[in-house]
Amino acid sequence: MSTSDGRGPLQIERRGQLLDELQRQGMVRVSDLVDLLGVAAVTIRRDISQLAAEGLVRRVHGGVTLIVAEDKSDEDTGAPTRTVTSGSRTLGMLVPSLDYYWPGVVRGAEEAAREHHLKVVLRGSSYESEDDRPQLDRLVGGLGVDGLLITPRMEAPTIDATLEWLAATRVPTVLVERTGTVGPHHAVLESVVSDHALGAAMGVRHLLSLGHRKVGVVLSKNSPTSRHVLHGWYDAAAEAGYSPNDTVEVLLPALRSAEFDAALDAVLDRCLATGTTALLVHADAEAMAVVQRCEERHLTVPGALSIVAYDDEVAGLCSPPLTAVRPPRRSIGRAAVDLVVARIADPGRPTHRVVISPSLRIRESTAPPQDPR
Repeated sequence: MSTSDGRGPLQIERRGQLLDELQRQGMVRVSDLVDLLGVAAVTIRRDISQLAAEGLVRRVHGGVTLIVAEDKSDEDTGAPTRTVTSGSRTLGMLVPSLDYYWPGVVRGAEEAAREHHLKVVLRGSSYESEDDRPQLDRLVGGLGVDGLLITPRMEAPTIDATLEWLAATRVPTVLVERTGTVGPHHAVLESVVSDHALGAAMGVRHLLSLGHRKVGVVLSKNSPTSRHVLHGWYDAAAEAGYSPNDTVEVLLPALRSAEFDAALDAVLDRCLATGTTALLVHADAEAMAVVQRCEERHLTVPGALSIVAYDDEVAGLCSPPLTAVRPPRRSIGRAAVDLVVARIADPGRPTHRVVISPSLRIRESTAPPQDPR
């Protein structure tokens, strides 16, 4: 049996459940909907596309948001809006994605906003836009937010102009997991960041404490965090007295690229050739892929190779569970709200740059190196 528009009753019921969940949550990730509705991600995305075409929802990176009445004027922008608390003041928050790293940051910001009796409007980067300025302009000019928590695209060719414009608006603004400057004297903007370099060094020092003498690094080529992890690895290597040239330093291509498997083999070949017995790998998905490749090549983890993952989103779900460095995502969100609230209360105070340390979670993927005999 099917309806007159060609949709079956199960499909209609599923979309009804999807809309009910959006009414409760305001914004939902695709992965959460897969668990809730018990269907494949491709089915969820097809439902979302249909609902978006009907003007009921808006797609965002990693998820979907409900279009509410106050957001109808922005329907053609592709930018999500979510009001999460009530209060007399409003903060705008722009994040690059609603998947993976960022939900924890957003939750921390929501918690702090509630404590300050603030309203938060969350926007995620749209699929189509290559420039954050239009969304920021709507938050400032359209909604008249009292403060901004933003993670702009620092690689965008328009970033300098965007930051200059933000400074000119005089709306209290905090960069989240980003740093930036404006003007001829490079005045620093307020920011809250994880000390990723310190976190990377913590992971390396843990491996060195187990007796490893050569600790390599494997990084995601497309992640803005990778350069900070690399700096931390360099610092720890210099402290330990070994040369990075004598171990493994690799930037992996995208996970689904045709070159990825060959790049993994090159990593393991380099480990064997240099006597490298431990790796720091960013991010979790890449670390899990290294473990899987080790299994395929009959290299035990942590026997032949100890691995520390950087991010700790899903590292504990691996087999074996991965020792991991965990950035302080929730604390980052909370600190960003606290910083913008302080700026609203005291516009003349000095610029603050907050740096928060990650933590190390020791699990089963690290152990002393095997005796070569």
